[in-house]
Amino acid sequence: MLGWTEAELRSTPFTAFAHPEQLAELGAVLARLVAGETVNQYEIRSRHKDGSYRWLSWTVVPQGPTLYMAGRDVSEARAQQEALRQAEEALRQAQKMEAIGQLTGGVAHDFNNMLAGIVGNLQLASLHLKAGRTEQIARYLEGAERTVDRAATLTHRLLAFSRRQTLDPRPTDVEQLVDSMLDLMTRTVGPAIGIEVAYGSAFRSTYCDANQLENALLNLAINARDAMPGGGRLLIRTSDIAATASGGAEGQDFVRISIADNGSGMPPEVAGRAFEPFFTTKPLGQGTGLGLSMVFGFVSQSGGRVHLDSTPGAGTTIHLDLPRHHGSVVAAAPLPALATPGPAPRATILLVDDETALREVLAELLRGAGHEVVEAEDGPAALAQLARMRETLAEIDLLVTDVGLPGMNGRQLADAVRETAPATAVLFITGYAESTPGKDFLDPGMHIMVKPFHLDAFAARVAALVGEQRQAAPAGTAQDRL
Repeated sequence: MLGWTEAELRSTPFTAFAHPEQLAELGAVLARLVAGETVNQYEIRSRHKDGSYRWLSWTVVPQGPTLYMAGRDVSEARAQQEALRQAEEALRQAQKMEAIGQLTGGVAHDFNNMLAGIVGNLQLASLHLKAGRTEQIARYLEGAERTVDRAATLTHRLLAFSRRQTLDPRPTDVEQLVDSMLDLMTRTVGPAIGIEVAYGSAFRSTYCDANQLENALLNLAINARDAMPGGGRLLIRTSDIAATASGGAEGQDFVRISIADNGSGMPPEVAGRAFEPFFTTKPLGQGTGLGLSMVFGFVSQSGGRVHLDSTPGAGTTIHLDLPRHHGSVVAAAPLPALATPGPAPRATILLVDDETALREVLAELLRGAGHEVVEAEDGPAALAQLARMRETLAEIDLLVTDVGLPGMNGRQLADAVRETAPATAVLFITGYAESTPGKDFLDPGMHIMVKPFHLDAFAARVAALVGEQRQAAPAGTAQDRL
């Protein structure tokens, strides 16, 4: 079988024929044999006399000092298994490429429609402005802005599906969250559908982005409504999945939120594709096919799982399993109000973004609000600006920076700034972060906004942070000098 003579086999230790990568493993098997244990169908690569290796399967029974061994060559079976594995991998790759093709095709279609709406409104506004007719310009600009909001919603759903959206996780009581949404969900599904709630979770608390969980539940409620065009019942139930029954990570408990309807249900071939991006059974123009994929991406990114049970004619139940949080739930503190009414306090702001057009817009907005703005396109340029300011004893009150900067990222820049000025407030602005902010990303005094945002919301957030900084700053800081 291996090309060796009987004399060569008798004079050579068995381990000398083993593949080097299996020597440690073989040592453990020999130890079992020394202890008198039987070894069944142990497969090991053994060296042929020509230098190649064959897979041999051994069954060994110890009887006193003698080992009774039966071996067979399983190299061909191993080769067939490897060929099957490679074929399955090739099939998965082909399916992945097909899914990517569907995804990019759907994105291109939707974005082309949105770009057409934006360009059309802006061109009409330009034509009217050149002709001196200004009465319709506001309407055209509002139309372009609405279309931009739709595009932002699409990108947020895509990031959720890809599990790369920027999350702001906090300890969240799922039952309180459901309670707070009941009025909105009731108005959304309409009077023909009754909503019932059954709370049964003892854990209750999970660590997730509460706003994204609300969006996920609202998406599921809308899907349930569409599955019950003649009316029906929507049941929202909470329960616990203990670690021993979770089937997930060892020692992990889950809080389960179940959304069940008694609508049309799904056949197996539809249920199997329900979470695919851009897959939808709704008529053209009535759904993007991203709702369930967004739910799946958000829950997965939060360390949870999604299960779907559906029977044609009997309805659909979707279970969201989110990891249990063992700490206390603390209500989010509102943004601090300014100490006195009147104009927002002025501040020195270091604004860092490698997108020049956006940086210029934000700088103009901040200067219009009375702030002194120092601009930089990346981390090293920002630190150079900061060093020049300190030569004149000037300091910054607020750092506004993108997260995904080239080279030094926004968090590294914030840490560098805070090495010499620990009290500096930081506002991260991001559309995508490779390391999405979690419980350890934001230190005290650090905040985050997700692009694209409305300028008035950005201005309000900056004003609130500057106001908070002024209230907390000791005498002699940059605010006092201003």
